[in-house]
Amino acid sequence: MSLPLASTRRQLEPGTFEIIAGTAIILAWVILALAAPLFSGVDPNSIDLSGLLQPPSADHFFGTDHLGRDVFTRVLHAARIDVWMGIAGVIPPLLVGATIGLVSGYAGGATDAVMMRLVDITVAFPFFVLVIAIVGILGPGLFNYFVALALVGWVSYARLVRAEVLVLKNKEFVTAAQALGYPPSIIMARHVLPNTLSSLLVYATTDAVLVLLAGASLGFLGLGVQPPTPEWGAMIADGQPYVVDAWWICFFPGLAAMSLGFGFILTSDGLSRVLGR
Repeated sequence: MSLPLASTRRQLEPGTFEIIAGTAIILAWVILALAAPLFSGVDPNSIDLSGLLQPPSADHFFGTDHLGRDVFTRVLHAARIDVWMGIAGVIPPLLVGATIGLVSGYAGGATDAVMMRLVDITVAFPFFVLVIAIVGILGPGLFNYFVALALVGWVSYARLVRAEVLVLKNKEFVTAAQALGYPPSIIMARHVLPNTLSSLLVYATTDAVLVLLAGASLGFLGLGVQPPTPEWGAMIADGQPYVVDAWWICFFPGLAAMSLGFGFILTSDGLSRVLGR
């Protein structure tokens, strides 16, 4: 007698499917970005004045833009910039914010008061406005974008880690480490910080969506990676004047950015369910 299907099939833990699906989307874009020349041997910056604004076809899967450049090729090569922005862009604010939140929460007193006032000053200004202002001062480019993120995006990480530390520093294992005479730096690094990593991981995957969209928005405004290097936001800006007659120039870069962002959202949702955050 055969057992019911439900009893013979291993059920996935809540959130596991989201993690697998989201990670698969992100990895797919990483592979496409790294192997872009293999999927399309065309130069992404090659101009063909005889093939302007051609719709999607067998020769040009995503059509061509106003300079005759192959949109499919440019979307793949632009993934090298945008995937890197989404993944690496969370690292500078995470490091800065986690350090400030850790020290502020554990030290308390005047140190905590000063750092939290710095947080209040930073959040008084809209995130994207500050990023635009800093990039505008430093100049367009990927490195300056990362600098702007480190100077502005650390606030949420600092608040998150501080809230965790305020609870953790009263736990028995921290009190025991203090009684044994461990210096605060060792206690924070070995006993407190590791217990905040799950929350940081969940938030960082969510923040990757904001970082990706902010980078694409800067590209749209001309403050990101400069032409002729392909970038999804800049490609959408290039296609804006032709959005009615040549919709594919804007559509496919926008679809690419949306799919990558969806991958980060799925991963974050799955991690929050698995880790109980």
